[in-house]
Amino acid sequence: MRQLTLGSTGITVPQNGFGALPIQRRSMEDAVSILRRAYEGGIRYFDTARAYSDSETKLGAAFEGMRDKIFIATKTQAKTGDKLREDLETSLRELRTDYIDVYQLHMVDRVYAPGDGTGVYEALLEAKEAGKIRHFGVTAHKIGVAFDCVRSGLYETMQFPFSYLSDERDFELARLCAEKNMGFIAMKGMAGGLITRSDIAMAFLEDYPNVLPIWGVQHQTELDEWLSYMEETPSFTDDMRAFIANEKKELSGDFCRGCGYCMPTCPAKITINQCARMSLMLRRAPSDAWLTEHWQNEMKKIDDCISCGQCTAHCPYELDTPNLLKKNYEDYKKVLAGEISVK
Repeated sequence: MRQLTLGSTGITVPQNGFGALPIQRRSMEDAVSILRRAYEGGIRYFDTARAYSDSETKLGAAFEGMRDKIFIATKTQAKTGDKLREDLETSLRELRTDYIDVYQLHMVDRVYAPGDGTGVYEALLEAKEAGKIRHFGVTAHKIGVAFDCVRSGLYETMQFPFSYLSDERDFELARLCAEKNMGFIAMKGMAGGLITRSDIAMAFLEDYPNVLPIWGVQHQTELDEWLSYMEETPSFTDDMRAFIANEKKELSGDFCRGCGYCMPTCPAKITINQCARMSLMLRRAPSDAWLTEHWQNEMKKIDDCISCGQCTAHCPYELDTPNLLKKNYEDYKKVLAGEISVK
């Protein structure tokens, strides 16, 4: 497994990080077990966020007493300096630590800069001077905002969706970070579940030695796959490149990445981050799991969509979500009727 240094931070870790969003769905006992197994297997970089319910709490329980052996990154959605200070103190308490290695502004829609009136950047500098954070960066979902943040020279790291399904602008962003010695952290390396070959997802990074992936891990079996690559990292072959080319053809155009940022706003209570990509999931995963009574009922909620546009307004990828939902539902009904065959 290749080691990489995260830009100017000096943080050097294996190119195999742990994304701790999914462990919020596990019991404390299970989450602690998975986190400790990740450490035992060689993973050293762990990424969480204030927004991930009790994920920080679970990391704190797992790694108390061994703080100097790992690197912890967390995030705040604060838009004022005072809120950032409040979130930072909460994160420190939940993580049972007195410092954060990489503190990130979460899903920014702008560049927070000195003197912009929000006090956010000043609070970051204050926290760094006080030793409460070692380094700071941003996470973004919109490519234009990401480029603005990198070009500003104000941050040490950039976290952005990045996988073999990314487009040329995303690859350009990774190269720009390398040129500017800015750490690049890849979220959604499995494209929200649309990528089904972890070996190819791992091997793809051979072309991007500056990119640190944080794989979202919920189950021990998932973790075991990533840990298996610590000793025998897959090489990026011509066959893999051909496979990716075919994947990109299948997934060309607009598709939901399953991030869920639209979810809390839906008046019809539609599970948008699954229903808006149901057609793809039926074709890329065993369909039995998606044709249950539960998911049939969830898809029926699309009939109650009033096209209010709230989901579209919250979509980082600017998708026409109401129409995407309706297209997926029409396809789903054809599958149920046997008009379309799936896996």
